[in-house]
Amino acid sequence: MDFKKIYTPELIQFVQDHLQEDPAQLLLRHGKITAFDLKAAIKQISARQKVKQKLPFWVGNKEVIFPDAVPLEQCSSELTAKFKAKKVKGACLADLTGGMGVDTFYLSSSFGQVDYVERNEELAQIAQWNFHVLHTQPDKITFHQGESMEFLKNSFKSFDCLFIDPARRGDQNQKLYKLADCEPNVVENWQLMTGKAKQIMIKASPMLDIKAAINELPEVNQVMVVAVKNEVKEVLLLWDEQKSMEEVKVSSYELSQEPIIPFEFTYGEEESASLELANPESYLFEPSAAILKAGAFKSFAHHYSVKKLHPNTHLYTGKWIPTGLQGKTFEILEPLKLDKRTVKKTFPNKIANVVVRNHPMKAAEIKKKFQLKDGGHDFLIAFTGQDNKPVAFRCKRIQ
Repeated sequence: MDFKKIYTPELIQFVQDHLQEDPAQLLLRHGKITAFDLKAAIKQISARQKVKQKLPFWVGNKEVIFPDAVPLEQCSSELTAKFKAKKVKGACLADLTGGMGVDTFYLSSSFGQVDYVERNEELAQIAQWNFHVLHTQPDKITFHQGESMEFLKNSFKSFDCLFIDPARRGDQNQKLYKLADCEPNVVENWQLMTGKAKQIMIKASPMLDIKAAINELPEVNQVMVVAVKNEVKEVLLLWDEQKSMEEVKVSSYELSQEPIIPFEFTYGEEESASLELANPESYLFEPSAAILKAGAFKSFAHHYSVKKLHPNTHLYTGKWIPTGLQGKTFEILEPLKLDKRTVKKTFPNKIANVVVRNHPMKAAEIKKKFQLKDGGHDFLIAFTGQDNKPVAFRCKRIQ
């Protein structure tokens, strides 16, 4: 594809001039433009609007070309890609599912030579164009268009690391979560992959069943759950031939929290840990989404010396705030009876952030019943306590 013929200076300037406007309205207003491909311009405007928070460096370069919606949705953010680049390094890397190239771009900073592999020809061409305009070292990355496992079978190289992000959409565009259902099938091709590399990093769905994945790939050494602003973005599975076959270490990261301190545990430690239950004390603690996804329920209490409110209530309590806690902290201000008179008196402006954990009523039900709107500094936190009775408290968030 000749990008220079399509993405002319006139088209690029049109995109820059209309980045803040509604793409659909632009198409209606400028439908008679023939100097360049208006639909291609509208597509680029829409894409840049969608990923301006996710890929600010890429959006900041006016010559970068963005692909269709699915690759945009599935690509890593700059933040998570940079994180991965700090976790592996070596002389040579193969990105077996190159896609838009965000991970390849940032991972390349940790390797001397990189092979980018992508089966979609247009996507591979877009990535190659973008690497050029983003000033990636031209002799550092070699581009291959084709199937990743065929590339591995035919390659005579031995790689320091293989990176793979299996496609998680089925033939009917349904979401897939099991590793063996994704394409390429890393479970089926595990022997081929481990025979070609010293390390393997797999980017999996945030919805992945981690324990099931470990059963599928028992040689995996480490699992990293990565969250941004308390939303799990990626589950990373790592294999390193240098590491012994001890129990898998699970690490949870919150990338928007500085400093970034991993929470680490093993499932053996989780199973053997004792759990102390308690009534609410001075503070409530909610683990980060990454810790909850990893399943560190008892390990969280043990690590931070806090007590759980109920076996099925993933809230904790204590008399002081633990240092470096990965999660949210709330100071308890007063108990709260959930009746209209009390709630109206407590929140006279009808503004309160409602948090519900293991409670008979959902947050939406509480807000509807008491006509509450999210906002302000007050929190209404409702949950089931250790005596199996539902309770609620007025709290404030401690940043």
